[in-house]
Amino acid sequence: MKRLTALLFAAMIAVSGCGQAEKEKSAETSKNTTEENQKQETVTVELTKENGKEKVEQKEVAIKEGETVMEVMKREFDVKTMFDDSFISGINGIEGSEKDKTSWFFSVNGKEAMKGAKEIKLKKGDKVSFDLHKYE
Repeated sequence: MKRLTALLFAAMIAVSGCGQAEKEKSAETSKNTTEENQKQETVTVELTKENGKEKVEQKEVAIKEGETVMEVMKREFDVKTMFDDSFISGINGIEGSEKDKTSWFFSVNGKEAMKGAKEIKLKKGDKVSFDLHKYE
């Protein structure tokens, strides 16, 4: 009987020890996830009209390494595109107009984009500005 009691006691200690190891592993995973989120790379996306006179929206969004302007815009906004996804013609229901000669233009870090949105890769801290205004 003493042997049975000793075996049961030893089994309980072993099982409770396994549970503690699992809790510690779970806590470590949670800590790593939190640290990963804090290190997450972000960019700022700003939407305006009439050369910045009217603010539409601004938000900070997470990016993945090598992600393009187009990929971020499609994920974070409701966009309408043209020319095989290289040109954004509408954002969140606001579209350019041939009649009014307006279109969405964008810049990255204050420099006007000279390539399509699907060709420009973003880096941590970039500021992407889209502005709907008249073209000549």
